[in-house]
Amino acid sequence: MTKSELKDFLDEKAEFYENPDFLTADPIQIPHGFSKKEDIELSAFLTATIAWGNRKSIITNATRLMALFDNAPYDFVMNHAEGDLRVLENFVHRTFNGTDLIFFVKALQNIYDNHNGLESIFVKHQEPRSLQNSISALKSYFFELEHLPRTRKHVSNPETGSAAKRINMFLRWMVRPPGKGVDFGLWEKLKPAQLSCPLDVHSGNVARKLKLLKRKQNDAKALLELDNSLRKFDTEDPVKYDFALFGLGVFEKF
Repeated sequence: MTKSELKDFLDEKAEFYENPDFLTADPIQIPHGFSKKEDIELSAFLTATIAWGNRKSIITNATRLMALFDNAPYDFVMNHAEGDLRVLENFVHRTFNGTDLIFFVKALQNIYDNHNGLESIFVKHQEPRSLQNSISALKSYFFELEHLPRTRKHVSNPETGSAAKRINMFLRWMVRPPGKGVDFGLWEKLKPAQLSCPLDVHSGNVARKLKLLKRKQNDAKALLELDNSLRKFDTEDPVKYDFALFGLGVFEKF
């Protein structure tokens, strides 16, 4: 395919997959169960945190997690007493366990109490065409409180080479406009042009087959390479192509 033909192909696939039907089998359905901004943010962040492995398992465990918060995640995070945290002790999703979850609740409370929330951190550390520096900054804020070393692995850091797939996915949810009924567009001080594609096995394999990506590892360098390729097709909303790459990989076995 020529570059023009490839752009038309990806535009068509992005348009096809970005619709409310996408929600039925995707973890983004969890934050769609809420209407309050802070509930959407926190349910989205925690769902994205455990978004690796089988999607059915992710959705099941994220639903269970919200139930542990009495389906009021912001109220739980901000107003819990120490004894309230016991209900979280037995939560497990793969290597993310109750100890990690309890720290996440405390860290998020600290961020909303002392740093004006998640959005403010990303806005404060944004760069004109990237939010990767903001993701690295988030990790510093997140682990201000005393914590076990094991929990640090659950918050990615591009500065150490991570593609930060789950946080980039969370950012897509928060920043891209809600017009198609999938993403939320809650964080209006950030722009879709700053987003990076959530790079995982599926999107990476499809990108390589389409010659959008040469690097073999799905790491920070590969993310930058993919960013540069997708921005050539749409500088203002490059991450709309996440729907195309993901759909081609998961649903069409491209």
